[in-house]
Parts: sequence; structure tokens; C-alpha cells
Amino acid sequence: MPQNQLIDPPFNDLTGQDRVAQFLTAVIRSDTPAHAYLFAGPLGSGKTEATGAFAQALLCEQGGGDACDTCLRVAHGTHPDFHVVPPLGAAGYLAEQIQEIIASAQRAPVRAHRKVYLLTRGDLLSGHAANALLKTLEEPPADTIFVLMARNRDAVLETIVSRCQVLPFRRIPEDEAIALVVEKTGVAPEDARIALAATGGSLIYAAQFMRSEERRNLRVATLEVLERLVHADDASVLDSAKLLIVKMRAPLDVVKMEQQRQLEQSRDFLSTGNLSRLETQLRRELTSRERETIGEILDVTSSWIRDIMVVQLPRSSERPVNVDALTNITKLAEQVSLAACVRALDAVREAERQIQYNVSVQLALEVMLFALREELTDTRGPAPRE
Repeated sequence: MPQNQLIDPPFNDLTGQDRVAQFLTAVIRSDTPAHAYLFAGPLGSGKTEATGAFAQALLCEQGGGDACDTCLRVAHGTHPDFHVVPPLGAAGYLAEQIQEIIASAQRAPVRAHRKVYLLTRGDLLSGHAANALLKTLEEPPADTIFVLMARNRDAVLETIVSRCQVLPFRRIPEDEAIALVVEKTGVAPEDARIALAATGGSLIYAAQFMRSEERRNLRVATLEVLERLVHADDASVLDSAKLLIVKMRAPLDVVKMEQQRQLEQSRDFLSTGNLSRLETQLRRELTSRERETIGEILDVTSSWIRDIMVVQLPRSSERPVNVDALTNITKLAEQVSLAACVRALDAVREAERQIQYNVSVQLALEVMLFALREELTDTRGPAPRE
């Protein structure tokens, strides 16, 4: 049977995961979904795209894939029976979060005939939160399906894994990922590579990045800040952190406007209680989007530093990503030591860690930029070339 006959919409839009798409198609065709799934695979392997398509197929009366109201609401994260739950604690999920899910799961669906709960980081379930969820996974409500995502199956508690159907997602090679983004968006391969670097290698986020002028502008602003760091005084560094905070607001304002539109449309059919829960869900979605936006600043910064290292190591088969900043990158590669670049990458990772632990985003960016300035003015010279 031809490949395309094995996969139904919306799974025929999944990129690079044909086996997963075939499996999920079979689940929907048979209308016998399990009560819990674990989507496990590296960042950028398409787990987010797959969970969205699966939720559409589970909640839509036509099996998903059409631009119907249900599918659009799932895509926008505003369907009252599709609950996206990122971890709110610095180290993972809070017990109160899981208790709220358990209470919600006991209520009847609002619009569809079932409910779907997506836990975006199943590998960050532990302690009281994990124990509370385990009891629900053992005896789940008949109309409730849980989907957990994790970057590594082994990072998820085995007691949770044993109660889920596990779908492994393969790592997509860079050349294939670039081709898939090009196919999905119609952009040039060079731009697709930039989008992947700016979004941590995520295919779905890379496609969204190319469609968002605000997010592309944020990348440009980040590169401009980095290029000026070598000559920046302390006041300029602080101003640069403030500038990035301002630039972050533009893509988030777009999300807020879309959420407001969806909320207004929901007022006609949702009860006061369900409307309140939807508002809470939207606030959490906005928080998640804010973290993604911050992540893009850090990903762009990391890719810029790695580009300096790539230029310093001419025997490397890699090519610089940020070709629109190559003049500055090449100049810095001639001045900065390789060890300083490694320490600069450590400073970016430390900023990410601090933000995860709820340190002020502006403060974390300020500390990172000061650290980067110190490393970029390292006078010990680059690593010797052979």
C-alpha cells in the first residue's frame, strides 16, 4: 500500500516521523485510544506537532485535519477540553498542579466527548506530583486521555512509563530538518537553518518563527546587542538587557491578541466556571510562550557563539548559521580564545538555569551579557589553527 494511504489527516502533516504517524492513524481509525501515552524523543523531533495533531483527531468529530472550529481551537490551545500543562515549579511539576488536573479530569467534557491533558515535560514529574498522577493513571476516567512528552524516555519515572504507551521519536538530521522546514514554509534553506537554530531545532517552532515578523525581529535585535558588546560600557550593557525585554513583548502581544479573540468567541457557550478555567489555561499558555521567547534569545546567542567557534576551527565540517552576521563573527573569531567561547556558552546555560528557577528575566540577561562581554574581550587570542 502506498505510504500516503497509511496515514490520515492530520497526521500526514507530521514531519519526519512516519512510523509515529502510522501508529496514531491506526489508533484513530480503530477508535480505541489508550488512556495514557508517552511521546519520547529529542528536542526538535516533532513531539509538539504530533501531540497537537493527536489532540485534534481525538476531539474532532471528523477525526481532525480540517480547518473546523474544534481543530482551530486545539491548534491555538484554547479548546476547553484540551489542557496543556507545563511545569510551574523551578524543578518541575507542583503537587498542586497535578491535584488540579485530577479534579478537572473528574468533570465532564465541555464541548467534545472526551478530554485530553498534555503534560509538556513528563521527565519533570517526581515526588508528590508523580505519586498523585500515578493514582489517576491507574484508574483514569473513561473520557480522559493523558499525553506526556519527554526528551528522554529514561528520564521519566519507570512507574509512569509502565502505565503509558510509549511512542519513540527519532532524531532528525540537520539536512533533513532543513528540507522539511523549506517544504513547510517555502523559505530558502539558509533561512530554514537560521530558524532551526533560533528555536532549539524544533521543526514546528521553526515554521512558526518564519511566519512571525516579530520573532524574526527579536533575533535581529539579539544579534545587534551581541555585536555591540565588545565596545559596550556598563550602562550600555544594562540598556541592552532592557531593549531585549522590550523586543520580547512584540511576539507576546500577538499571542495576547489571539487569546483575547478566542476568549471572546468562547463567552457565548461556556459557563462561568468553565470560562474561568479557560482564562487560567490561557494565562499558563502565555507564560509558556514567554519562556519560549526567552529561550529563543538564548538559542540565538548560543548559535552566535558556536559560529565563532566554527570559524575558529576550519577543519570542522560545520558551517556558520548566522550568515547575516558573518562579518562580525569572523572578526571576533580572530580575537577571542576558544576557551573563552566555551565559558561564554556556559554563561548562556547559567542564564537559562537561573530563569528556570524564577530569577528575574532582566537580571538573568544582564548577568549573562556582562559575562559575555568579559569573555569576548579575552585577549589571549583564538585557538591555534593547523
